[in-house]
Amino acid sequence: MQIGELANTAGVTTKTIRYYESIGVLDEPARTDSGYRSYGPAAVERLDFVKQAQSTGLALAEIKSILEIKDQGGQTCEHTKALLRQHLDELDERIIELEAARVELQAMYRRAGSLDPAQCTDANRCQIITDAAAG
Repeated sequence: MQIGELANTAGVTTKTIRYYESIGVLDEPARTDSGYRSYGPAAVERLDFVKQAQSTGLALAEIKSILEIKDQGGQTCEHTKALLRQHLDELDERIIELEAARVELQAMYRRAGSLDPAQCTDANRCQIITDAAAG
């Protein structure tokens, strides 16, 4: 199939396919006598895998590392597991940060209800934010 058909089948753009080829996520395809790219079913499978891997939060460089191991005939389970563990750890850290930010914003919001708008006379600051940051 040509690049347009592959793009439609895989649900990506032709620009994405060319980019994936340029960074080595997708192998350069064979060319027809007239110079058109010619892809087989393996390209669809690889693009499907890339999309699935991206949906887990893996970056293209990480996905490429998995594919390189596979291309060399290796087993990727431990490598993939380590990548996923790293992403889980980062996500857990981000959740903690977001929960702390939520608590702070809730306190600020509650405090805002008790402040007198007439007391907010500073032209460069909002008392809800500056008083909460000071207190």
